[in-house]
Amino acid sequence: MAKILFVMTGATYWVLKDGTRHATGYWAEEFAAPYKAITEAGHEVLVATPNGVTPNVDMMSLRPSMAGGEEGALELEAIIRSAEVMRRPLQLSNVRLEDYDAVYLPGGHGPMADLSLDADVGRILTAQLASGKPLAIVCHGPAAMLATRIHGESPFKGYRITCFTDEEEEAVGLASRATWLLETELKDKIGIEFSRGEIWKPYMVEDRNLITGQNPHSAAILAERLLELVK
Repeated sequence: MAKILFVMTGATYWVLKDGTRHATGYWAEEFAAPYKAITEAGHEVLVATPNGVTPNVDMMSLRPSMAGGEEGALELEAIIRSAEVMRRPLQLSNVRLEDYDAVYLPGGHGPMADLSLDADVGRILTAQLASGKPLAIVCHGPAAMLATRIHGESPFKGYRITCFTDEEEEAVGLASRATWLLETELKDKIGIEFSRGEIWKPYMVEDRNLITGQNPHSAAILAERLLELVK
């Protein structure tokens, strides 16, 4: 049995360009699909957040229009409700990476609000990347890579990655209101080699031990790949 650490946002809002607070958190599908696949395969999931706060689901991600219909929304809710680990997260500052076989970061806009600036996340991602063990990050989760910079340099420089695209941000109506856009920021501040697929379609990029997914629908294929790697 493998142990997989889910590093999750603790944010409940994201401040937009005009100073308004946009309600956010983690995106339901990006937690629920991998959690279900990994636990049903007999592996253990533990959750860690900044200061050990309980992760907050972005309610938008539980709307039937966002979850593939009424049934999909109810299934996501049921998975989240059943996930006891969500009610007792570890503090990121207490995480010992040697206890885990892989690390996974789901998205939602939350990581742009807290994980992008979190020193503990920066330490965890840097160490996991160096360890050679799987590191899977989806959608807005790669915002956490911004926290790995020391004197402007990140160990993720030159890696091939994907993330939620500027085009997708535009499609949800937030591009013009955001203080920064993830795809652009990762190219400019980290120096990653960006790769993408069609908007809203599952798309995954693997470079060494780093696996990234473009959007919420990519979470399931990342989970499949993780399961192959931790067997």
